[in-house]
Amino acid sequence: MCGSFSRSIINVMFVLTIGVCGCLGTNEKEVVVYAALDKEFSEPILNDFEKQEGVFVLPKYDQESNKTVGLANEIINQSNRQRADLFWNNEILHSLRLKKLGLLEVYQSPFAKDYPPAFVSPDSDWHGFAARARVLIVNTNLVPDESARPNSVLDLVDPKWRGKCAIARPLFGTTATHAAVLFSIWGEDKAQQFFQDVAENAQVESGNKQVAKKVAAGQYAFGLTDTDDAIIEIERGAPVVIVFPDQGEDQLGTLLIPNTLCIIKNGPNTERAKQLVDYLLGGDVEKRLAESPSAQIPLSIHCQTKSRISPETKLQIMTVDFEQAAEVWDKTASFLNQTFPIGK
Repeated sequence: MCGSFSRSIINVMFVLTIGVCGCLGTNEKEVVVYAALDKEFSEPILNDFEKQEGVFVLPKYDQESNKTVGLANEIINQSNRQRADLFWNNEILHSLRLKKLGLLEVYQSPFAKDYPPAFVSPDSDWHGFAARARVLIVNTNLVPDESARPNSVLDLVDPKWRGKCAIARPLFGTTATHAAVLFSIWGEDKAQQFFQDVAENAQVESGNKQVAKKVAAGQYAFGLTDTDDAIIEIERGAPVVIVFPDQGEDQLGTLLIPNTLCIIKNGPNTERAKQLVDYLLGGDVEKRLAESPSAQIPLSIHCQTKSRISPETKLQIMTVDFEQAAEVWDKTASFLNQTFPIGK
């Protein structure tokens, strides 16, 4: 109890220090982490790192729906005097945005070799692990016939589902990443037409969680969401199933979006940030995240734990160049802001 109280006091002092005087100490036994992964999942892991390694973790969490954007923007705004050592992002697009601005430190973790090349920066300035899949969540009461269920992201533009399907506004988080990936794969013309059709055919919700909850409640027949939001509805007994989209031979496959770890250039304690990166990549963290309520998908070749959301058959994974997707994001975002304006 006393320890928890002391930690709370110290963390409050840390936040006040950042907000009031705009500076941080450079205690070599500290590491400042900006964490976009939900606090309920990331905090216990960071606490265990602290106990095991003797490094005091100063975390900053953001609870807003656009939290990844908010934390990335803070890092950008602090570029003249960085306060963060490590950005634990729950997606990848905005990690690459920071890379493009030259704000990431190069670090080749010895554990990077244990991960597929698609999820490791070719320049060693970000590391991917523990992914979520972009999936369709389908209400089985509204679509009881399995053969009639949607099985592709293209079903979002099928007129037979007009007004009966949903997508999160593709301006933030994994939906924004998904959009950037499709623009990079399909090209501008095809992708713009697709999202214009989505805006006309599907209902737009504020986030993936809202999509999953409203499909579970029977407001929509299906929606595009993330596995962590879909599994919550399944495990609470809602009449829904997960469909991994685009599994046919001539289809793109299902998109996996990893958590990413980025060491911030000129942060107060870069060496401790490297130590934390190695801890997160090399230990049992992926196993813990796979077994957690979010059921994230391990990527390390050494993790033997299978996420409970993984399909019984081999999953066809979308081939993605995330760095190319990041290159087209600015132009993509401009189009999406016009097509899916906030407030409408």
